Amino acid sequence: MSFKLDVSRREFLRLSALLTGATVLPKAGFAAEKAGEQTVRIGYLPITDSSPLLVAHANKLFEAEGLQVDRPRMFRSWSQVAEAFMAGQVNVVHLLSPITVWARFGSKFPARITAWNHMAGSGLTAAPEVNSVADFGGKKVAIPFWYSIHNVVLQKILRKANLKIVTVPKDALDKNEVSLVVMAPADMGPALAQKTIAGFIVAEPFNAAAEFKNIGKILRFTSDVWNNHACCVIFQHQRDLDERPEWSQKVVNAIVKAQLWMRTHRVESAAILADDGAGKYTPFPKPVLERVLVPNADLEAQYFASGANIHKNWNHERIDFQPYPFPSYTQALIESLRETVVEGDNAFLKTLDPTFATKDLVDERFVRSAIESVGGLKAFGINDGWDRKELIEA
Repeated sequence: MSFKLDVSRREFLRLSALLTGATVLPKAGFAAEKAGEQTVRIGYLPITDSSPLLVAHANKLFEAEGLQVDRPRMFRSWSQVAEAFMAGQVNVVHLLSPITVWARFGSKFPARITAWNHMAGSGLTAAPEVNSVADFGGKKVAIPFWYSIHNVVLQKILRKANLKIVTVPKDALDKNEVSLVVMAPADMGPALAQKTIAGFIVAEPFNAAAEFKNIGKILRFTSDVWNNHACCVIFQHQRDLDERPEWSQKVVNAIVKAQLWMRTHRVESAAILADDGAGKYTPFPKPVLERVLVPNADLEAQYFASGANIHKNWNHERIDFQPYPFPSYTQALIESLRETVVEGDNAFLKTLDPTFATKDLVDERFVRSAIESVGGLKAFGINDGWDRKELIEA
Protein backbone atom coordinates (compact mmCIF):
# COMPACT_ATOMS: atom_id res chain seq x y z
CA MET A 1 0.00 0.00 0.00
CA SER A 2 1.48 3.35 -0.97
CA PHE A 3 1.34 5.87 1.84
CA LYS A 4 1.97 9.58 2.05
CA LEU A 5 0.34 12.09 4.36
CA ASP A 6 0.68 15.21 2.24
CA VAL A 7 0.79 17.64 5.12
CA SER A 8 2.85 20.71 4.29
CA ARG A 9 2.60 24.46 4.41
CA ARG A 10 0.52 24.22 1.25
CA GLU A 11 -1.83 21.82 3.00
CA PHE A 12 -2.11 24.17 5.97
CA LEU A 13 -3.03 27.04 3.65
CA ARG A 14 -5.52 24.80 1.88
CA LEU A 15 -7.22 23.92 5.13
CA SER A 16 -7.21 27.59 6.11
CA ALA A 17 -9.05 28.38 2.89
CA LEU A 18 -11.53 25.57 3.48
CA LEU A 19 -12.28 26.76 6.99
CA THR A 20 -12.66 30.35 5.85
CA GLY A 21 -15.51 29.35 3.54
CA ALA A 22 -16.69 26.36 5.54
CA THR A 23 -20.20 27.56 6.29
CA VAL A 24 -21.35 26.99 2.71
CA LEU A 25 -20.14 23.40 2.42
CA PRO A 26 -22.40 21.35 4.72
CA LYS A 27 -25.59 22.26 2.86
CA ALA A 28 -24.28 20.77 -0.36
CA GLY A 29 -23.09 17.66 1.37
CA PHE A 30 -26.29 17.02 3.27
CA ALA A 31 -28.42 17.77 0.23
CA ALA A 32 -26.59 15.00 -1.59
CA GLU A 33 -27.73 12.42 0.96
CA LYS A 34 -30.70 10.30 0.17
CA ALA A 35 -33.78 11.06 2.23
CA GLY A 36 -33.59 9.16 5.52
CA GLU A 37 -30.17 7.66 4.70
CA GLN A 38 -28.17 7.08 7.89
CA THR A 39 -25.10 5.16 6.76
CA VAL A 40 -22.00 5.69 8.87
CA ARG A 41 -19.27 7.02 6.61
CA ILE A 42 -15.91 7.20 8.36
CA GLY A 43 -12.97 9.31 7.27
CA TYR A 44 -9.54 8.64 8.76
CA LEU A 45 -5.80 8.96 8.51
CA PRO A 46 -3.93 5.64 8.95
CA ILE A 47 -2.36 6.36 12.33
CA THR A 48 -3.00 4.76 15.71
CA ASP A 49 -5.13 7.78 16.64
CA SER A 50 -7.84 6.38 14.36
CA SER A 51 -7.75 2.84 15.73
CA PRO A 52 -11.07 2.83 17.68
CA LEU A 53 -12.95 3.79 14.52
CA LEU A 54 -11.20 1.04 12.57
CA VAL A 55 -11.61 -1.60 15.27
CA ALA A 56 -15.30 -0.71 15.58
CA HIS A 57 -15.63 -1.32 11.86
CA ALA A 58 -13.59 -4.53 11.86
CA ASN A 59 -15.49 -5.98 14.83
CA LYS A 60 -18.86 -4.99 13.33
CA LEU A 61 -19.76 -2.88 16.34
CA PHE A 62 -21.69 -0.40 14.21
CA GLU A 63 -23.80 -3.22 12.80
CA ALA A 64 -24.38 -4.48 16.34
CA GLU A 65 -25.99 -1.12 17.06
CA GLY A 66 -28.28 -1.58 14.07
CA LEU A 67 -26.36 0.82 11.82
CA GLN A 68 -25.28 0.55 8.22
CA VAL A 69 -21.63 1.38 7.70
CA ASP A 70 -19.39 1.82 4.68
CA ARG A 71 -15.78 0.73 4.68
CA PRO A 72 -13.74 3.52 6.33
CA ARG A 73 -12.27 5.87 3.78
CA MET A 74 -8.56 6.58 4.15
CA PHE A 75 -7.23 10.05 3.41
CA ARG A 76 -3.68 11.32 3.00
CA SER A 77 -3.92 14.68 4.75
CA TRP A 78 -5.87 16.62 7.33
CA SER A 79 -7.12 19.01 4.66
CA GLN A 80 -8.56 16.09 2.67
CA VAL A 81 -10.34 14.72 5.73
CA ALA A 82 -11.70 18.16 6.61
CA GLU A 83 -12.88 18.87 3.08
CA ALA A 84 -14.68 15.52 2.80
CA PHE A 85 -16.27 16.07 6.21
CA MET A 86 -17.39 19.60 5.41
CA ALA A 87 -18.91 18.45 2.11
CA GLY A 88 -20.81 15.64 3.83
CA GLN A 89 -18.92 12.89 1.98
CA VAL A 90 -18.05 11.41 5.39
CA ASN A 91 -19.95 12.01 8.61
CA VAL A 92 -17.69 10.62 11.36
CA VAL A 93 -14.02 11.62 11.51
CA HIS A 94 -11.13 11.91 13.90
CA LEU A 95 -9.38 15.28 13.90
CA LEU A 96 -6.53 16.83 15.84
CA SER A 97 -8.19 18.44 18.86
CA PRO A 98 -6.76 21.93 18.12
CA ILE A 99 -8.18 21.77 14.58
CA THR A 100 -11.67 21.41 16.05
CA VAL A 101 -11.13 24.56 18.11
CA TRP A 102 -10.05 26.38 14.96
CA ALA A 103 -13.00 25.00 12.97
CA ARG A 104 -15.68 25.75 15.55
CA PHE A 105 -14.54 29.20 16.61
CA GLY A 106 -12.20 30.41 13.89
CA SER A 107 -14.65 29.73 11.06
CA LYS A 108 -17.97 28.96 12.85
CA PHE A 109 -18.16 25.52 11.26
CA PRO A 110 -21.25 23.64 12.60
CA ALA A 111 -19.70 20.52 14.14
CA ARG A 112 -18.86 19.35 17.65
CA ILE A 113 -16.64 16.93 19.51
CA THR A 114 -18.62 13.93 20.71
CA ALA A 115 -15.85 11.81 22.25
CA TRP A 116 -12.13 11.36 22.62
CA ASN A 117 -10.63 8.76 20.34
CA HIS A 118 -7.64 7.91 22.56
CA MET A 119 -5.14 9.36 25.02
CA ALA A 120 -1.39 9.95 24.53
CA GLY A 121 -0.01 8.12 21.48
CA SER A 122 2.64 10.63 20.37
CA GLY A 123 6.32 11.26 20.96
CA LEU A 124 9.29 13.51 20.28
CA THR A 125 11.85 11.56 18.25
CA ALA A 126 15.41 12.82 17.92
CA ALA A 127 18.42 11.98 15.80
CA PRO A 128 20.95 9.66 17.52
CA GLU A 129 23.35 12.50 18.24
CA VAL A 130 20.67 14.61 19.97
CA ASN A 131 20.80 13.81 23.69
CA SER A 132 18.81 16.68 25.17
CA VAL A 133 16.32 19.34 24.18
CA ALA A 134 19.14 21.88 24.33
CA ASP A 135 20.80 20.04 21.45
CA PHE A 136 17.97 21.19 19.17
CA GLY A 137 19.39 24.72 19.33
CA GLY A 138 20.30 25.93 15.84
CA LYS A 139 18.43 23.02 14.21
CA LYS A 140 15.10 22.13 12.58
CA VAL A 141 12.35 20.03 14.17
CA ALA A 142 9.31 18.81 12.23
CA ILE A 143 5.70 18.99 13.39
CA PRO A 144 2.67 17.47 11.61
CA PHE A 145 0.48 20.59 11.75
CA TRP A 146 0.40 24.03 13.36
CA TYR A 147 -2.92 23.31 15.07
CA SER A 148 -1.85 20.10 16.79
CA ILE A 149 -1.19 18.96 20.33
CA HIS A 150 2.27 18.12 19.02
CA ASN A 151 3.04 21.77 18.31
CA VAL A 152 1.54 22.81 21.66
CA VAL A 153 3.59 20.31 23.66
CA LEU A 154 6.81 20.83 21.71
CA GLN A 155 6.70 24.57 22.27
CA LYS A 156 6.25 24.01 26.01
CA ILE A 157 9.36 21.81 25.96
CA LEU A 158 11.39 24.32 23.94
CA ARG A 159 10.39 27.29 26.09
CA LYS A 160 11.47 25.46 29.24
CA ALA A 161 14.87 24.92 27.61
CA ASN A 162 15.06 28.68 26.84
CA LEU A 163 14.99 28.04 23.11
CA LYS A 164 13.40 30.53 20.73
CA ILE A 165 10.79 29.25 18.29
CA VAL A 166 11.21 30.20 14.64
CA THR A 167 8.42 29.54 12.15
CA VAL A 168 9.69 31.46 9.13
CA PRO A 169 12.57 29.76 7.28
CA LYS A 170 15.99 31.32 7.88
CA ASP A 171 19.28 30.76 6.10
CA ALA A 172 21.09 30.44 9.42
CA LEU A 173 19.75 29.84 12.92
CA ASP A 174 21.24 31.20 16.11
CA LYS A 175 22.27 28.66 18.74
CA ASN A 176 19.22 29.47 20.84
CA GLU A 177 16.75 29.14 17.95
CA VAL A 178 14.76 26.12 16.77
CA SER A 179 13.07 26.19 13.39
CA LEU A 180 9.71 24.41 13.31
CA VAL A 181 8.72 23.00 9.94
CA VAL A 182 5.42 21.38 9.00
CA MET A 183 6.13 18.03 7.39
CA ALA A 184 4.22 14.97 6.28
CA PRO A 185 4.62 12.28 8.97
CA ALA A 186 5.65 9.75 6.33
CA ASP A 187 8.47 12.10 5.31
CA MET A 188 9.77 12.62 8.84
CA GLY A 189 11.71 9.36 9.12
CA PRO A 190 13.54 9.81 5.80
CA ALA A 191 14.28 13.45 6.64
CA LEU A 192 15.73 12.40 9.99
CA ALA A 193 17.84 9.71 8.35
CA GLN A 194 19.12 12.24 5.80
CA LYS A 195 19.83 14.76 8.61
CA THR A 196 17.70 17.51 7.09
CA ILE A 197 15.91 17.70 10.46
CA ALA A 198 17.19 16.98 13.98
CA GLY A 199 13.92 15.55 15.24
CA PHE A 200 10.17 15.33 14.87
CA ILE A 201 7.11 15.17 17.08
CA VAL A 202 4.16 13.22 15.74
CA ALA A 203 1.53 10.55 16.36
CA GLU A 204 2.39 6.89 16.50
CA PRO A 205 3.46 4.62 14.99
CA PHE A 206 5.98 6.89 13.23
CA ASN A 207 8.07 7.18 16.39
CA ALA A 208 8.05 3.41 16.82
CA ALA A 209 8.96 2.96 13.16
CA ALA A 210 11.98 5.24 13.61
CA GLU A 211 13.08 3.11 16.56
CA PHE A 212 12.72 -0.08 14.53
CA LYS A 213 14.80 1.37 11.72
CA ASN A 214 17.45 2.66 14.16
CA ILE A 215 17.30 6.15 12.71
CA GLY A 216 16.01 7.90 15.82
CA LYS A 217 15.25 7.61 19.51
CA ILE A 218 12.43 8.80 21.73
CA LEU A 219 13.58 11.94 23.50
CA ARG A 220 10.27 12.53 25.29
CA PHE A 221 6.74 11.18 25.20
CA THR A 222 4.06 13.86 24.90
CA SER A 223 2.01 12.14 27.61
CA ASP A 224 4.91 12.72 30.00
CA VAL A 225 4.52 16.46 29.40
CA TRP A 226 0.70 16.51 29.47
CA ASN A 227 -0.60 13.50 31.33
CA ASN A 228 -3.36 11.57 29.54
CA HIS A 229 -3.84 14.28 26.94
CA ALA A 230 -6.18 13.82 24.02
CA CYS A 231 -4.71 14.09 20.54
CA CYS A 232 -7.44 13.14 18.07
CA VAL A 233 -11.13 13.47 18.89
CA ILE A 234 -14.36 12.34 17.26
CA PHE A 235 -15.95 15.18 15.28
CA GLN A 236 -19.53 15.03 14.00
CA HIS A 237 -21.85 17.42 12.19
CA GLN A 238 -24.10 19.53 14.38
CA ARG A 239 -27.00 18.66 12.11
CA ASP A 240 -26.57 14.94 12.79
CA LEU A 241 -26.48 15.55 16.54
CA ASP A 242 -29.63 17.68 16.41
CA GLU A 243 -31.69 15.80 13.82
CA ARG A 244 -30.42 12.23 14.31
CA PRO A 245 -29.90 11.89 18.07
CA GLU A 246 -30.64 8.15 18.11
CA TRP A 247 -28.28 7.56 15.19
CA SER A 248 -25.61 9.72 16.82
CA GLN A 249 -25.96 7.79 20.07
CA LYS A 250 -25.46 4.48 18.29
CA VAL A 251 -22.36 5.79 16.52
CA VAL A 252 -20.80 6.85 19.80
CA ASN A 253 -21.87 3.57 21.46
CA ALA A 254 -19.86 1.63 18.88
CA ILE A 255 -16.76 3.80 19.32
CA VAL A 256 -16.91 3.54 23.11
CA LYS A 257 -17.28 -0.24 22.93
CA ALA A 258 -14.32 -0.42 20.55
CA GLN A 259 -12.15 1.46 23.02
CA LEU A 260 -13.23 -0.77 25.87
CA TRP A 261 -12.41 -3.87 23.82
CA MET A 262 -9.02 -2.50 22.81
CA ARG A 263 -7.98 -2.01 26.43
CA THR A 264 -7.92 -5.78 26.93
CA HIS A 265 -7.18 -6.90 23.35
CA ARG A 266 -4.09 -4.93 22.40
CA VAL A 267 -2.29 -7.68 20.49
CA GLU A 268 -5.46 -8.44 18.57
CA SER A 269 -5.90 -4.73 17.85
CA ALA A 270 -2.41 -4.52 16.36
CA ALA A 271 -3.24 -7.50 14.13
CA ILE A 272 -6.44 -5.82 12.94
CA LEU A 273 -4.65 -2.59 12.02
CA ALA A 274 -1.55 -4.16 10.45
CA ASP A 275 -0.69 -4.05 6.78
CA ASP A 276 -1.21 -7.79 6.49
CA GLY A 277 -4.47 -7.80 8.44
CA ALA A 278 -7.77 -8.61 6.78
CA GLY A 279 -8.79 -4.95 6.64
CA LYS A 280 -5.37 -3.57 5.67
CA TYR A 281 -6.33 -0.39 7.48
CA THR A 282 -2.76 0.92 7.86
CA PRO A 283 0.57 0.42 6.05
CA PHE A 284 2.45 -0.62 9.20
CA PRO A 285 3.65 -4.11 10.18
CA LYS A 286 2.30 -5.74 13.32
CA PRO A 287 5.56 -5.52 15.35
CA VAL A 288 5.65 -1.73 14.95
CA LEU A 289 2.01 -1.43 16.02
CA GLU A 290 2.55 -3.78 18.95
CA ARG A 291 5.36 -1.56 20.20
CA VAL A 292 2.79 1.21 20.51
CA LEU A 293 -0.29 -0.71 21.60
CA VAL A 294 1.04 -3.48 23.84
CA PRO A 295 2.51 -2.56 27.27
CA ASN A 296 6.12 -3.67 27.71
CA ALA A 297 7.76 -3.44 31.15
CA ASP A 298 11.30 -3.69 29.77
CA LEU A 299 10.73 -0.84 27.33
CA GLU A 300 9.08 1.23 30.04
CA ALA A 301 12.16 0.84 32.22
CA GLN A 302 14.39 1.89 29.32
CA TYR A 303 12.32 5.01 28.70
CA PHE A 304 12.57 6.05 32.35
CA ALA A 305 16.31 5.45 32.26
CA SER A 306 16.71 7.58 29.14
CA GLY A 307 14.43 10.40 30.35
CA ALA A 308 11.76 9.87 27.71
CA ASN A 309 9.48 9.47 30.72
CA ILE A 310 10.22 11.18 34.02
CA HIS A 311 6.89 11.25 35.88
CA LYS A 312 6.66 7.92 37.66
CA ASN A 313 3.20 8.58 39.09
CA TRP A 314 1.63 9.41 35.72
CA ASN A 315 0.03 6.98 33.28
CA HIS A 316 2.80 5.26 31.32
CA GLU A 317 0.75 3.65 28.56
CA ARG A 318 2.25 4.63 25.22
CA ILE A 319 -1.32 4.94 23.97
CA ASP A 320 -4.45 4.44 26.02
CA PHE A 321 -8.16 4.48 25.44
CA GLN A 322 -10.98 6.21 27.26
CA PRO A 323 -13.62 8.26 25.43
CA TYR A 324 -14.78 10.91 27.89
CA PRO A 325 -13.80 14.48 26.84
CA PHE A 326 -12.80 15.99 30.16
CA PRO A 327 -13.78 19.70 30.23
CA SER A 328 -10.55 20.62 32.02
CA TYR A 329 -8.54 19.41 29.03
CA THR A 330 -10.42 21.55 26.50
CA GLN A 331 -10.08 24.61 28.72
CA ALA A 332 -6.35 24.01 29.19
CA LEU A 333 -5.93 23.38 25.46
CA ILE A 334 -7.47 26.73 24.55
CA GLU A 335 -5.28 28.49 27.12
CA SER A 336 -2.21 26.69 25.75
CA LEU A 337 -3.09 27.56 22.15
CA ARG A 338 -2.98 31.24 23.08
CA GLU A 339 0.73 30.96 23.87
CA THR A 340 1.53 28.64 20.97
CA VAL A 341 3.07 30.13 17.83
CA VAL A 342 1.16 29.16 14.69
CA GLU A 343 1.06 30.37 11.14
CA GLY A 344 -2.09 32.11 10.00
CA ASP A 345 -4.61 34.30 11.81
CA ASN A 346 -5.36 33.06 15.33
CA ALA A 347 -6.88 36.31 16.60
CA PHE A 348 -10.10 34.47 17.48
CA LEU A 349 -8.27 32.85 20.42
CA LYS A 350 -7.70 36.18 22.17
CA THR A 351 -11.37 36.74 22.99
CA LEU A 352 -12.42 33.09 23.28
CA ASP A 353 -13.60 32.27 26.80
CA PRO A 354 -12.33 28.75 27.67
CA THR A 355 -15.33 27.88 29.84
CA PHE A 356 -17.86 28.90 27.20
CA ALA A 357 -15.82 27.30 24.43
CA THR A 358 -15.65 23.98 26.23
CA LYS A 359 -19.42 23.76 26.55
CA ASP A 360 -20.00 24.96 23.01
CA LEU A 361 -17.39 22.75 21.32
CA VAL A 362 -18.11 19.49 23.16
CA ASP A 363 -21.42 17.63 23.14
CA GLU A 364 -20.90 15.06 25.88
CA ARG A 365 -24.45 13.72 26.26
CA PHE A 366 -23.91 10.77 23.89
CA VAL A 367 -20.57 9.66 25.27
CA ARG A 368 -21.76 9.89 28.86
CA SER A 369 -24.69 7.64 28.05
CA ALA A 370 -22.45 5.20 26.17
CA ILE A 371 -19.91 5.05 29.02
CA GLU A 372 -22.60 4.45 31.61
CA SER A 373 -24.03 1.62 29.48
CA VAL A 374 -20.72 -0.32 29.70
CA GLY A 375 -20.11 0.10 33.40
CA GLY A 376 -19.15 3.74 33.80
CA LEU A 377 -15.74 5.38 33.86
CA LYS A 378 -14.38 2.64 36.12
CA ALA A 379 -14.54 0.29 33.13
CA PHE A 380 -11.82 2.50 31.62
CA GLY A 381 -9.72 2.58 34.79
CA ILE A 382 -10.97 6.00 35.92
CA ASN A 383 -12.09 6.15 39.54
CA ASP A 384 -12.26 9.89 40.17
CA GLY A 385 -15.50 10.75 38.38
CA TRP A 386 -16.25 13.18 35.57
CA ASP A 387 -13.77 15.86 36.60
CA ARG A 388 -9.99 15.83 36.66
CA LYS A 389 -7.02 18.11 37.17
CA GLU A 390 -4.71 18.59 34.19
CA LEU A 391 -1.12 17.64 34.90
CA ILE A 392 1.23 19.59 32.60
CA GLU A 393 4.96 19.80 33.24
CA ALA A 394 7.52 20.15 30.49
